[in-house]
Amino acid sequence: MNKYDVTVIGSGPGGYVAAIRCAQLGLKTAIIEKYSTMGGTCLNVGCIPSKALLDSSHHYYDAVSHFDKHGIGVDNLTLDFPKMIERKAEVVAQTCSGINFLMDKNKIDVYEGRGEFFDTTHINIHKNDGSVEKIES
Repeated sequence: MNKYDVTVIGSGPGGYVAAIRCAQLGLKTAIIEKYSTMGGTCLNVGCIPSKALLDSSHHYYDAVSHFDKHGIGVDNLTLDFPKMIERKAEVVAQTCSGINFLMDKNKIDVYEGRGEFFDTTHINIHKNDGSVEKIES
């Protein structure tokens, strides 16, 4: 059974920053994330994907509503929604890979699954394949 000084459950913006800081302070650190990529809900399905799509839609709106005031004609303007989704996926992947880099750089062990306290010093990690791994923290 692996033993850690600190185990963080959730790799969202608060979780991954806390894990990095603990590792920087010399603590043996683990982080548990239920998604297959780091970043939690915010980076995977919430804030970042929404902002990427909002950015693309804002560019479209500007082209439709404001470019003519600058002497820019956009006849036959189209919106390619699948391409917008592709860009959003690239933004999410790039952001999540940046967090993976920081986990590796700071020697933080990453577990995929749902973390649950068994008692005051043991955590069960319920993995997506149905198995359970135990760690001590």
